[in-house]
Amino acid sequence: MKILGIGNAIIDVICKVDEEFIIKNNLTKSTMKLFFDEDEFKNLLTDLKIEKTISGGSVANSIVGLSQLGNKVGFIGKVSDDELGKKYEEGLKKENVEYLYSKKKEELTTGTCLILVTPDSERTMCTFLGVAGKISENDIGADVINKSEVVFLEGYLWDEGEPMKAFNKAISYANKAAMSLSDQFCVDRHKADFLNLIKNKLDIIFANEQEITSLINAKKFADVINFSKQLKKLIIITRGNKGALAINNHNLFEVSAKDNLNIKDLTGAGDLFAAGFLDGYIKEKPLKDCLVSGVEMSSKIIQIFGGRL
Repeated sequence: MKILGIGNAIIDVICKVDEEFIIKNNLTKSTMKLFFDEDEFKNLLTDLKIEKTISGGSVANSIVGLSQLGNKVGFIGKVSDDELGKKYEEGLKKENVEYLYSKKKEELTTGTCLILVTPDSERTMCTFLGVAGKISENDIGADVINKSEVVFLEGYLWDEGEPMKAFNKAISYANKAAMSLSDQFCVDRHKADFLNLIKNKLDIIFANEQEITSLINAKKFADVINFSKQLKKLIIITRGNKGALAINNHNLFEVSAKDNLNIKDLTGAGDLFAAGFLDGYIKEKPLKDCLVSGVEMSSKIIQIFGGRL
């Protein structure tokens, strides 16, 4: 297997809202808020019109993108044996992703992410992790990790206690370990842990400018560049309309963003960028070409609704 993704298995529910809805519900635009009370989460949905539902989760979106580009890929993420869990598994199998988790009936339901898209195309996420946040080291086989060229993890998994063991097990058996920082709130909650992972355990790190700036408390972007060069890892940073860059040891590669796009929804932009980049990476293309592939994929996804092409 080329790439194995391990992440939160979440059903995405996409809805259009106005700015007032975000303010009224005390949400912070363009971030992800975790809900621990299922009833409170369901109340948000009461008056909303659902545009689309997708078998989502950040790394799952990347893995589907890699499958669509013709790669042999797999995914591990925990769902319950309920209606949403069945839909989730079916959704991945339709995309030719090998689903490597045997679901069973759980006390908690399958995880759900409400994606609220405002008129400026920004997305604000409200997530009830359900059983997705309960993945453990027993759910992950060392054998399947060892047979994959790259294991791709999401920072979101670090949000609950038990998955940390699963995370560390995956890294310890991986041939190459890649991780997405996922979200600024996620970074702020786990700054010390994430810095330790980046400095000592991971090979490849994906972040947007906001996330990595927050991680190292940078005052200017030059601080981010200097930090990344000192790591001697492969660091990939997306910068929205400023394009993207990769830093490998002391070498820096940069590409511009595409112009004149009909942007509808930024859901999945980072996920599909990672898919495009990793597709180039496992095909041993030059890093600049990998960045171009990433920008190509993210440019496509932001012109449609949802995190899937």
